[in-house]
Amino acid sequence: MKITVVGAGAVGATCADNIARKELCTELVLLDIKEGVAEGKAMDMMQTATLLGFDTKIIGSTNDYSKTAGTDVAVITSGIPRKPGMTREELIGINAGIVKTVTQNILQHSPNAIIVIISNPMDTMTYLALKSSGIPKNRIIGMGGILDSSRFKYYLSTAIGCTATDLQAVVVGGHGDTTMIPLARLATYQGTPVADFLSADALKKVVADTMVGGATLTGLLGTSAWYAPGAAGAALVESIVRDEKKLFPCCVYLEGEYGQKDICIGVPVIIGKNGWEKIVDYKLNDEEQAAFSKSADAVRVMNDVLATLNV
Repeated sequence: MKITVVGAGAVGATCADNIARKELCTELVLLDIKEGVAEGKAMDMMQTATLLGFDTKIIGSTNDYSKTAGTDVAVITSGIPRKPGMTREELIGINAGIVKTVTQNILQHSPNAIIVIISNPMDTMTYLALKSSGIPKNRIIGMGGILDSSRFKYYLSTAIGCTATDLQAVVVGGHGDTTMIPLARLATYQGTPVADFLSADALKKVVADTMVGGATLTGLLGTSAWYAPGAAGAALVESIVRDEKKLFPCCVYLEGEYGQKDICIGVPVIIGKNGWEKIVDYKLNDEEQAAFSKSADAVRVMNDVLATLNV
């Protein structure tokens, strides 16, 4: 098994570190455009192998895609991170060309690879990768919903005073501050609705905090978060390479599901060795479906920017 992570910045390096520690592959390639960065981080990680007890071979590469040949799963984190005050929409013009080029280079050397997109704005970058590559839709997956759901569980656990691992909570829709939809109605604490533990106002605050979770961290850190995004990407890769059939909310291409067509947006899917294998219908109520449709409209506005770019 061979995995490539493109982009050796904070998110990419964290994702690669998680993949290596979990021993999800025999060979991991970390690639970056900046001279020496991927090689240095790969060497640094390899020097933790005896301390952490993993045998994964990590190779760093400065823009040499020939080293990625034979990749089974490729994770794309390339692009500039979001700066304070910057919206995901503003990233499109910069990151679209990068993501398209990276996708083409990966597939040139590994035509059967499954592509995981972390680059922002993630919904639009997933759509661009699919449309520009022409590969089957099940092999292009945006990670965002996994991260957003993890943040949802964090805020719920803080409000309830319980461990986040005892919670089931899902975020669907676009991966953006105004487009994501934390499904509070379906959130449970060991099978019991979280509404039994929180007041309506407290639950509403949890939802609101979740929706600005990424922006909150950007404000505190001065750049995008990396630990949780990297771990979320690795969790998605793990379900693919170990064929775990995990039910994750991911950004995938819809052809009528949830009332939407020709769009990549977050919905619950089964993740296994073939990529995303099935879209699960959560049977949204009228209010949730209306929110989902509004989210899709907002994602389409971002997608429309692609038509104005030379990519």
